[in-house]
Amino acid sequence: MKGWDSKLLYKPYEGYLFILPWLLGFLIFSLWPMIYSIILAFSEYSIFAPMKFNGIANFREMFSEDKQFIDSLKVTVYYVVLSVPIRMVAALLVAIILNQKLRGISVYRTVYYLPSIVGSGVAMSVAWRMFLCRDGLPNVLLSYIGLGPFDFITSPDLGMGTLAMISAWQFGAAMVIFLAGLKAIPAELYEAARVDGSSRVQQFFKITIPLLSPTIFFNLVMSIIGSFQVFTQAFVITEGGPAYTTYVYVLYLYRTAFENFRMGYSSALAWILTIIVMGLTVIMFRTSNKWVYYES
Repeated sequence: MKGWDSKLLYKPYEGYLFILPWLLGFLIFSLWPMIYSIILAFSEYSIFAPMKFNGIANFREMFSEDKQFIDSLKVTVYYVVLSVPIRMVAALLVAIILNQKLRGISVYRTVYYLPSIVGSGVAMSVAWRMFLCRDGLPNVLLSYIGLGPFDFITSPDLGMGTLAMISAWQFGAAMVIFLAGLKAIPAELYEAARVDGSSRVQQFFKITIPLLSPTIFFNLVMSIIGSFQVFTQAFVITEGGPAYTTYVYVLYLYRTAFENFRMGYSSALAWILTIIVMGLTVIMFRTSNKWVYYES
């Protein structure tokens, strides 16, 4: 072509050179571990003995002999059912409050988002464990009105509720997404509804919820996926107790791999969890057209 310098044109392979660092990272640290874990799932392997292929023996044992597999899965499902609605409702309510035109609202948004940054690690879990012990601040305050002390961590009746409330405290990411969704709703719709005499409750259920349903759907999917992978809080705060009431699936997987050194069996456990989460996600997408409303 006239006017073009061929030296300025990129060669096809140069594009691959630009993405090579990411591509190598994906192949080495993501794709290969996934493929190797599939191989391990059909093998008997520990770090002290060579890997031995055993077919579907791990899965047969899992579904026919391993009672802890079913129990930990039930505990995890209970945690998901308990924690996800609490987190979603808390995130939506705070997002509605922070969507108001108030002085210094940006400061409040930052403060409410901070727990999501600092509240998911081991250090914060240790802090929660100290805070909720029998000598912690909640029990001290309750003692002034003649209540307690309560065993928030060591009680079989309160352990799972404690973990659910701690997870609900980390609603910052969902809150920010809800806030973005609320700001995308045209203000004219609320003005028209007020002119027609609609109350705030009617506006919430007739305007806010339908137009926010894509955002609700996204947060719901991400919250369910994240809740099925809960580990740190159960490992640090309750250690799976009391009486295995908080012995969640990933904690069982971790102990199977790094305490019992059954790497093959733990890989099979990991893939079963992956299949369960993928199945639930597919079901949610298939049923979303019944309650999710898109602008188009």
